[in-house]
Amino acid sequence: MLLRQELKAAIEAVLFTRAEPIDIEELSRALGVSVQDTREILQELISEYNRSEHGIQVVESDAGYTMCTKPEYFRYVNNTNRSVTRRLSQAALETLAIVAYQQPVTRPEIEAIRGVRVEGVLNMLVDRGLVAEAGRKDVPGRPLLYVTTAEFLRIFGITSLDDLPRKDEEA
Repeated sequence: MLLRQELKAAIEAVLFTRAEPIDIEELSRALGVSVQDTREILQELISEYNRSEHGIQVVESDAGYTMCTKPEYFRYVNNTNRSVTRRLSQAALETLAIVAYQQPVTRPEIEAIRGVRVEGVLNMLVDRGLVAEAGRKDVPGRPLLYVTTAEFLRIFGITSLDDLPRKDEEA
């Protein structure tokens, strides 16, 4: 069995290399330790990375745990990388914002808000994994419902939709 410091290092390595969140049960199985031990070590890591001298953090979300950049350092990362937000058109960002705030939402509802057709943009957001189909609305025609994904949360550095700015806040 690994020592506590080795377990902590192993968790860091897993979180660092994963592109998506990992749930605690999967992480515990991979390490061969109990969920409780894994949870305690994760809480230690979260506390350690929350100190001001670190530019990254360990974040817990509904989808699991992930390692990401602290929001206050995003502009530096953004200056050195072509981020997904830079590659998204204004139309895609507007559509994504509508889905994020109105979800679950149908394509006709998005089009009513934007005032233009969004089929192509919506398909691109689905292809990139930022938006997903989430069933059908129980109305005539049964249009598809769309929601944001865990990838949306990860890319934008938030742990849940509750972290989005309120609609009445100024940007």
